[in-house]
Amino acid sequence: QVQLVESGGGLVQAGGSLRLSCTASGGYFSIYVMGWYRQAPGKQRELVASLTSGGIANYADTVKGRFTISRDNAKNTVYLQMNSLKPEDTAVYYCHGIGTVYWGQGTQVTVSS
Repeated sequence: QVQLVESGGGLVQAGGSLRLSCTASGGYFSIYVMGWYRQAPGKQRELVASLTSGGIANYADTVKGRFTISRDNAKNTVYLQMNSLKPEDTAVYYCHGIGTVYWGQGTQVTVSS
């Protein structure tokens, strides 16, 4: 059984930065394609960024140039560095092992204008 635990969310002013972390316990973290998703109130969950075990990253157009996904396989952790945050980035952010059933519990990010 794999558990994913996110941390690092919070309240920040527009233009600010946050770094989210997601640490996995159990399983074979290093082989998973890891993704960060977000869900705003009344909206569908969307993929924000993904990162393969080989280091290939993809980003949603809305966050390109502002967000960076990275991973430390030795620590079983994936990160999402979020810069130049905008109010529309406000959402609950989840990490997910793409292709698996494993999701974190989510961490709230709120960006004030």
